[in-house]
Amino acid sequence: MSDTELNQFAEKFCQDIIAGSRDTDAEAFSEEQFTNLMMEYLADAGEIDDREICTHQARGIKVNGYAFFNDNENLDLFVSHYTGECPPVRVAKGDLQQQLKRLRTFFDRAIRRDYANLEESSPAFDLADRIYQLRNRLTHVRLFVLTDGIAGIDAIEDEECGSYRISSHVWDMQRLHRLVSSENRLEPIEIDLASDFGKPLLCLPMPEENPVYTSYLCIMPADILADLYGKFGPRLLERNVRAYLQMRGNVNKGIRDTVLNQPHMFLAYNNGISATAESVELVDTDSGVPGIRRIRDFQIVNGGQTTASIYHTRTKDKKDVSGVYVQVKLTVLKNPEDIDYIVPKISECANSQNKINTADFTSNDPFHVTLQKLSRQMWAPAKRGSQLETRWYYERARGQYQDDKARKITPKQRRVFGEQNPTGQRFTKTDLAKFEQSWDQLPHIVSLGAEKNYRDFIIQYRERGEFVPDAEYFRLLIAQAILFRRTDKIVHGLKYGGYKANIVTYTVALLSKLTDQRINLERIWKEQRLSPALENAITALSRIVQAHITTPPGGKNITEWCKKEECWESLLKENVSLPDALKSELVDKETIRARDARTRCRTEETGTSGTDQANEAATGHGPALLGESIDYEQFIRKLTPQKWLKIIRDAAGTESFSHEDIALLRRMQKMSGRGMKPKKEQVLQAKTILQVLAESGRKDGVES
Repeated sequence: MSDTELNQFAEKFCQDIIAGSRDTDAEAFSEEQFTNLMMEYLADAGEIDDREICTHQARGIKVNGYAFFNDNENLDLFVSHYTGECPPVRVAKGDLQQQLKRLRTFFDRAIRRDYANLEESSPAFDLADRIYQLRNRLTHVRLFVLTDGIAGIDAIEDEECGSYRISSHVWDMQRLHRLVSSENRLEPIEIDLASDFGKPLLCLPMPEENPVYTSYLCIMPADILADLYGKFGPRLLERNVRAYLQMRGNVNKGIRDTVLNQPHMFLAYNNGISATAESVELVDTDSGVPGIRRIRDFQIVNGGQTTASIYHTRTKDKKDVSGVYVQVKLTVLKNPEDIDYIVPKISECANSQNKINTADFTSNDPFHVTLQKLSRQMWAPAKRGSQLETRWYYERARGQYQDDKARKITPKQRRVFGEQNPTGQRFTKTDLAKFEQSWDQLPHIVSLGAEKNYRDFIIQYRERGEFVPDAEYFRLLIAQAILFRRTDKIVHGLKYGGYKANIVTYTVALLSKLTDQRINLERIWKEQRLSPALENAITALSRIVQAHITTPPGGKNITEWCKKEECWESLLKENVSLPDALKSELVDKETIRARDARTRCRTEETGTSGTDQANEAATGHGPALLGESIDYEQFIRKLTPQKWLKIIRDAAGTESFSHEDIALLRRMQKMSGRGMKPKKEQVLQAKTILQVLAESGRKDGVES
């Protein structure tokens, strides 16, 4: 790596920090922007699972961010040493050790409940209190020091502190540049079986040579698998944290029960795991069977449930798993360029226990590729008082914006690029998910964090029915982006003192709910701004939201309270009304129906608006309404996820149905997306809801 390449990368990184500060009107918080950007890079690469910004500094303590994961058994804590220098300067070992000491002190005080001096309504108090509440559950704490300089420190030994294993990690510009320049692949996991576990892993190589790969069959003790998962966490399970979603559900109860009650039968009952590696080192053993001494870039691409179940059974249930063995198929790929093609195919094809939909929803998915193409082609209308049309730049892959700008040869070309593609109009995949999920009234999911929210967005996208974006979808998406980002700036200006991200998503969701999504997005796109009435409504609603989320029942942790659906549902029970000025701006239901990109996609494919009278009636299209002549059972079982979504929206827009009714409809939608058959009683309940909805439609038709 040359100094020139590093300096160029650092310059782009610095420009991103400046742009981020400018976008949020927060020039004074460059360290916070640095922390957020650094953690975004690490999350993109799968080095960390997710992150929350939490900036606090006092005498002897400092923290900039955190993340709980692995069922709250693991904790990542982040502290930043931001210099603001470019090219990057060398940071002394003592300075980095001092930052780690401050971070460690924050953790130690939280464990001892020594944080009474923190403001109770602050995110830092929330974090310290959360650590204390989970003190008996935590097993592994990772301390990260992040710096925009060049670290004068190498590896730091892990330490055992009571029941906690504490590891320290330093990420500087050099290490981050290596990660990014290697196409965002994880730093390879190196395992020395002989050194770490006392002996090599016996294996049976495939009988014939193959130019693409070599496979080995092994039987691995469960203790080794659990130790590896405890050390490397999600990095062990996923080449890309966004590419594979096997671990989205709870720990598999059947696997756990076998480990607890019939450990000697585990090998017979379980299908084992499939893993890949870049290379292995073989040795001869006394038994005459080859043994694997070292493995480089070990990745489990199928068997996440098995791995996590064994780990949780050992740590949570305190079960000795020494008598449990797991079958391992280890595939060593001979050509590095085959990794991105072959590994997803192994993951897709290998699983026979639980059906896995192809989950390679990466930046190369047609959804993202098409959205990027639209963002480069479509010009947004000029804002009032300006003649300059601009683009909303979709950054499909990290760093695209700065790379595109850097390719402009002259200073004038770079200036024009910046004017036509303002940094404030750049957005990423996780931004997209926040816009969509807030508008779809899922603020508790958005509050889980950028990565978890993005994963849920992927699941929602598939269960509702995939589609390729069109120009109309792009315009509506940008309108949502303007709504979300303007809400962010309004909330920032009100200086509530914390929980801004939660207040913003809850405010947008509440606005969406109270208006039945009838906000004039089409007008927002045309004017590239919000109306005064809409901004006034946002200000008023944000005050209600802030008061609600910061007074959780029973003194609950505010951050965790915001992640609960109960928080959202209880907000909806409050007596909140819309200002009359905003009501007069709302669009009609026909406009809402015309927004559905999935319907437009199907219409273009078939050349018709639909011939099934019953389906049209149920989803608000066509004049016919469901009547007694309809075979409800057959009709309900044939409904697609996108049609269920329309029914849910129609039902939620009336006052005729309870939360339980809406929850049933959502379950039916999910079952439809997963190919599951509903139970008889669920069909009967759904039939009743549809009949009431149809009758409501008749009355509306008569009244209109």
